[in-house]
Amino acid sequence: MTAGKLIVIEAPDGSGKKTQSELLVERLKKAAHPVKKVEFPNYKSPASALVKMYLQGDFGENPEAVNPYAASAFYAVDRFASFLQEWQEFYLKGYLIVADRYTTSNLIHQGVKFSSSEAREAFFTWVWDFEFKYLALPKPDLVFFLDMPPQYSQQLIARRKNKFTGKTQKDIHEINEIHLRQAYENACWLAEKYNWHKIACVKEGVIKPVSTIHEQIYTLLKKELKKA
Repeated sequence: MTAGKLIVIEAPDGSGKKTQSELLVERLKKAAHPVKKVEFPNYKSPASALVKMYLQGDFGENPEAVNPYAASAFYAVDRFASFLQEWQEFYLKGYLIVADRYTTSNLIHQGVKFSSSEAREAFFTWVWDFEFKYLALPKPDLVFFLDMPPQYSQQLIARRKNKFTGKTQKDIHEINEIHLRQAYENACWLAEKYNWHKIACVKEGVIKPVSTIHEQIYTLLKKELKKA
């Protein structure tokens, strides 16, 4: 039995990942592809408890209060539980798995906590080994990076509710403009390093329509699936 493919929609906060992943899943279903959507963190699971505590500021209101290795472990455990309980069976049956965030988010958000490139690179290596070697989680086959500069994504963040509380209060990443800017810059660098597919979400100072961004993603995905 051939394993499926893991397709990740990635970007810093407020870039439309949830919307685009949902649109992609619906489009793939209409095209008769076996597909399953997953979302990280999985706030419905008890495994996300430490992630929630971190994001709501229980360990400190500044993201820097929790070292990147510890924070990454919180998220990794959530992904591990999700894989075993929710999508391993589908992945092994050959389904396309569309993920709203994945391990790549740890690289984006936690990678900004290092002052030297050497320490950051060592962290990236550790994350890769921890999740894909020792936890044996699937590696992404394709990553689509939604390139939405923070001055635009902050507009979207301001209008939406907190994903796990349902309230207007934002988490410690979303309220920290310095963190959002650094995460965006790091994501752009990572996209080049790991050959992610960069999807430009802004044109001439205006956020592109949701449908236009979706078409960019789907067109690229069709090309990649034909190569397989």
